[in-house]
Amino acid sequence: MQYCFDNLYAQSVNGQNFYDLMKWISSDENIRLAYRNIKRNTGSKTAGTNKLTIEDVKSLSVEEVILKVQNMLESYVPQKVRRVFIPKANGKVRPLGIPTIWDRILQQCILQVLEPICEAKFHKHSYGFRPNRSTHHAKARFESLINLAGLYHCVDVDIKGFFDNVSHSKLLKQIWSLGIRDKTLVSIISKLLKSEIEGEGVPTKGCPQGGILSPLLSNIVLNELDCWVSSQWETFESNHKYKHNGSKVLALKKSNLKECYIVRYADDLKVLCRTRSQAIKMNYAIKDFLNTRLHLETSEEKSKVINLKKNSSEFLGFSFRAKRKGKTRMGFVAQSNMTKKAKSNALIKIKESIKDIHKKPCAKTVWHFNTVVMGIQNYYSAATQITNNLIELNSYLHKTLYNRLKDVRKEAKFTDMTSTLQKRYKGYEPQYFKIQDMVFVPIYAQKHKTNLCFSQDTCNYTVKGREKIHKNLKAINKNVLSHVMKNFIPNRTIEYNDNRISKFIAQNGRCAVTGTELGLADWHCHHKNPYHLSRDDRFSNLIVLHEAVHRLIHLKDIEKIKALLNSLKLNHKQKQKVNELRKQCKNDPI
Repeated sequence: MQYCFDNLYAQSVNGQNFYDLMKWISSDENIRLAYRNIKRNTGSKTAGTNKLTIEDVKSLSVEEVILKVQNMLESYVPQKVRRVFIPKANGKVRPLGIPTIWDRILQQCILQVLEPICEAKFHKHSYGFRPNRSTHHAKARFESLINLAGLYHCVDVDIKGFFDNVSHSKLLKQIWSLGIRDKTLVSIISKLLKSEIEGEGVPTKGCPQGGILSPLLSNIVLNELDCWVSSQWETFESNHKYKHNGSKVLALKKSNLKECYIVRYADDLKVLCRTRSQAIKMNYAIKDFLNTRLHLETSEEKSKVINLKKNSSEFLGFSFRAKRKGKTRMGFVAQSNMTKKAKSNALIKIKESIKDIHKKPCAKTVWHFNTVVMGIQNYYSAATQITNNLIELNSYLHKTLYNRLKDVRKEAKFTDMTSTLQKRYKGYEPQYFKIQDMVFVPIYAQKHKTNLCFSQDTCNYTVKGREKIHKNLKAINKNVLSHVMKNFIPNRTIEYNDNRISKFIAQNGRCAVTGTELGLADWHCHHKNPYHLSRDDRFSNLIVLHEAVHRLIHLKDIEKIKALLNSLKLNHKQKQKVNELRKQCKNDPI
């Protein structure tokens, strides 16, 4: 589908409209790709209202899955959405809408075709729910506006219940204005938005969290705000042609326009301005724009103007302030900490994992504790004051950790850790403890890691942009890989057909025994535990082999085995691999 997506992206960049997208959405390749993407999503194991999960789809053949989705697209009627409430840290709950597995596959088909079109239109400083972008990129952009541009007046914008209050009619008009003019597709999206929620009825507004399409649709809604704020200064279009952007900025500074820059991650957004008066004006303007144009309300208490030199602003779990650089030098620099809420959540998570160890002291529960601690360290390592924040956490948890577990833990040395953990925590000298040879990682041991801003060249839909992402795929012959992906085995499950592609890529297109590069027709996909006994098409049960090696695993005739061994010239290690596979097939070793 890459050629199709690249074309859609290029056409969207050129401002073209799209009238015939359904042929791409309902194409065989797009449906197979949708299954592949849905399968690796952990949410695919969550059942919808019809109690089906991805496990019920895996056993179907490729043809059956394609036909089912194509029939759904022809006359689409969405099934009821299951309502689930996820508890939040503040005691409230977040409502999620879980569509049925077939509706999720259908939404994924639509998402794959819409994403390249929308990516070309989206504002470059929106970072939420977009490929290759993360919270750390949004944070880096926010900090660069403080450090490099010297903007210290921040407008905090808080949208009241954004996902529950999206106007359906406005969203459909926005989709149309992005150039998506396929009426059948717009009609399907309209039906999706109005999917009946079990126990609540048909919604009149809102974009339910939990749906595959919801993140993209929420970005379409707020992209209008991004572009409007940006057009006030950053991308202001002048009739006068300036030689370069610097000249234009100098001229803009002489005008009465508001100098402002937006950074957005999903519905969490900040606008940075040069002066307080500009920020106050911008705050009123954004509130008015959201109300009149997007039919959304802002929270009066949470939406405010902050002088970062005097107070802090919270964004994505970090708390930011502008601190003076050094004692004598002028200028300010962004300083970031974990927010109080983030520290509280981290404390609760680590305490829970310590309680689990106390109930069941074993290597598994200690490893769970380690993953929780390392997850917190990894995310918040972007904060400039991370070490101080974690030392504070460590002081709260020290007694809990060492008193609660004093009967089950033993003293450990740094060398008792795995080599990976030794590399990570080298240079730290805390008192180490272990349970069953699993060492506890030190909570405070994390230095600040500087974030880099997102490189705007990185893109899934241009050759140059993909080179930054897919360096490792250069090792595989592209013609062979294309052949593997296009030619699926009929009458075999979609799970098997998808996993054989994954296994071929995982082995870099080489035989697992001999290591030779495989061509178009000289390779086979082998089930380690025979399929007629196990019915197991999982990735772990498959292995890609040269056709001759595959025959060697199944052969029982000694003369034929000798002839094959003479032609293959396997070394001792390769023969061992063949014998292991023969044993699993219930054949005698050679």
